[in-house]
Amino acid sequence: MVTADEVQAALGSWTVTRLLRRNAAVHGDRPALTGADGRTMTWRELGEEVLAVAGGLSELGLRRGDRMLIAMSSRPEHWVVDFAAVELGAIPCTTYATLSPEQIRQVALHSAATVVVLEGPAELVRWGPALAEMPGLRGVVVVDEAAGTHLRYADLRASGHDTALTEAAQDDPVAMIYTSGTTGDPKGVVLSHRNVLYQCALQELVQPTPEHPRTVAYLPLAHIAERVLGMYLPVYSAGHVTICADPTQLLPTLNTVRPQGFFGVPRVWEKMAAGVQHILSTLDDERRAVIDRARELAAEAYRVRATGDELPAEQATAFEETDRVVLRPLRERLGLAEAVRLGSGAAPIPAQVLEFFGSLGMPIMEVWGLSETTGAATSTFSDRYRAGTVGLPMPGMAVRLADDGEIEVRGPLVFLGYLQGDGRIEPATNADGWLPTGDIGTVDDDGMLRITDRKKELIITASGKNIAPSKVESLLRAHPLIGYAVVVGDRRPYLTAVLVLDEEAVPAWAGAHGLSTVELKDLAAEPVVRAEIAAAVERANAALSRPEQVKAFRVLDRAWGPESGELTPTLKLRRRVIEQRYADVIEELYAG
Repeated sequence: MVTADEVQAALGSWTVTRLLRRNAAVHGDRPALTGADGRTMTWRELGEEVLAVAGGLSELGLRRGDRMLIAMSSRPEHWVVDFAAVELGAIPCTTYATLSPEQIRQVALHSAATVVVLEGPAELVRWGPALAEMPGLRGVVVVDEAAGTHLRYADLRASGHDTALTEAAQDDPVAMIYTSGTTGDPKGVVLSHRNVLYQCALQELVQPTPEHPRTVAYLPLAHIAERVLGMYLPVYSAGHVTICADPTQLLPTLNTVRPQGFFGVPRVWEKMAAGVQHILSTLDDERRAVIDRARELAAEAYRVRATGDELPAEQATAFEETDRVVLRPLRERLGLAEAVRLGSGAAPIPAQVLEFFGSLGMPIMEVWGLSETTGAATSTFSDRYRAGTVGLPMPGMAVRLADDGEIEVRGPLVFLGYLQGDGRIEPATNADGWLPTGDIGTVDDDGMLRITDRKKELIITASGKNIAPSKVESLLRAHPLIGYAVVVGDRRPYLTAVLVLDEEAVPAWAGAHGLSTVELKDLAAEPVVRAEIAAAVERANAALSRPEQVKAFRVLDRAWGPESGELTPTLKLRRRVIEQRYADVIEELYAG
């Protein structure tokens, strides 16, 4: 087991700015960043670009401690302006592209940013009203083209002169992230150099990758996972990041890059699993039988290794051979045959999905944490994992349960604090350094943490039963046709569910069952679909206690997404929005 002392030794006195300069000097010719257009910057080129843009931002008036907002897709300029702000001691903050006009205004005014970097004309239109209300704004940079008095990115770069750069300390701010706001208004989470680099150091010690690892950045940079894995970890390890700005191109990008590590939110893994299952369903009986036998061996190896035990020699030899011949080609089709670090987090992942990938020789480490804990505060490990749990505390982190079951954490990954309206950074820990997380959990006899729900989301039925909706929803979503499920029942006599079909799984299922349409609005009313969903609800109910069972449900005829408002940008449910928007549907479920 890696210790906190080992992590601290690996971290040393590094900061993000020192690592950028090390990479430019020592690893200058190695690839650093490849954009969607295929062009690659070396670490030397990236370092030079960062310093040039830092000079331009300084000329624009960005100073130490200032906040700088970035509204831009994943592209090389995004990395550059972010690192350039850090070189000046400013605090960069990437905003989600799906923010509503009111949320843009909230973030703009709360951050009191002095510089805003926008991608192009579309962002300028969306941000225009908020920009007009920012009294301390010194400049707006537009990357793709200028409009009015705003500065073009190319001119920003050219305007910089030699600038006195700030020598950062490890406890200085390195970034701010606005939480996705599932239960209220977003808060500005301020992270330090120590926070992000401690996370990087422990990741490399706990699950080492080859030197200068390849990775794919496809999540928004407003997401803590992509900040760590797509920005800071490559800086720490002098790795090579390939940007995948279009999520529909993730699989081709993975096949091209063959990353040595990959993190997926649960929906990504669920979609991959559905894709593999579809491939398997098209095979002839003989080939399918060979793969089924290989998966049985892999599943057994997964179960044995989960306890920290070694496979018996004969069993290990049989597994390694079938893995090489049968399972590795399947992983190659996903582009993940060389990945030695696979992770999932941000929301609960169904145990069936973890076990499915375990049967492909792909043990996925499930992590739990928050933006406030710099991502992963706990994790399952290569020799200690158990489906349905989020593992043990990361080295150096402590976890405890409050009297009401709320999980509290303490350690070097806990953030500096929340940005206040007057510019102060206010710690959120108590006098002893413990951070209440808002999650409810249990700890088993082996110390494994299990998340049961969000404290604010627990359902208390009319009869006084406390029910964790995420447990019920996870069982419902185990069926590939169900993309999202929301369970309702607070102060009600029983539970009901609002269900949404999976846009990607439905077409293949509909074709296989002789249906001529693939439109959600039509399929939701198809008797064969309704019968399949009803059977899925019954299977879920069979695994639940009576108070947890769903008594009625409705399949909606539309999709959900961040743009439509039912999901956060990290694809978490906005329960308040859903219960308000579908209040009539919910009332009908209780009227029957």
